Amino acid sequence: MARALGFCLFDTAIGACGIAWTDDALAAVQLPEADEDGTRRRLLRHTGEAPELPPPAFVRDAIARIQALLAGEHDDLRDLPLDLEGLPPFHRQVYDVTRAIPPGEVLTYGEVARRIGEPGAARAVGQALGRNPFAPVIPCHRVLAAGGRSGGFSAEGGAETKLRMLEIEKARFGGEPGLF
Repeated sequence: MARALGFCLFDTAIGACGIAWTDDALAAVQLPEADEDGTRRRLLRHTGEAPELPPPAFVRDAIARIQALLAGEHDDLRDLPLDLEGLPPFHRQVYDVTRAIPPGEVLTYGEVARRIGEPGAARAVGQALGRNPFAPVIPCHRVLAAGGRSGGFSAEGGAETKLRMLEIEKARFGGEPGLF
């Protein structure tokens, strides 16, 4: 668990997200919950207690880019610094592969498992993504179940939120944008 120095909430096209930071990296990013208190609580589960503060410059930049992504701009956010300390090695592998999925594209849980050299680990991939402390910077919404089914999604709204985020990105699945 990354120990955050501070956190804040910020508005996006899909609701109020949260972000926490260390000296030089993001400690956690949280998609919207039912209300701002829920977003705060879920964010701080990843970091422990931290004060709500104005964000430093590198976090303001990350916020602007996350807002743009959730408004439909294609930015893979891959260069944003993340504090991955304390995360299990398997989760880090899953997150590395997932972070490489460009906006508008998708993989299946099985494809992610094969890319990390664990072809039978699709369910474990899903569990790791369900614990993702950096959505949408690590874009777990871009990983689907076999056959194009949405699969699970731990954010508020579940699969509906996942599909909404893919629609915003004009994701291609099944050959046409927006077809899932």
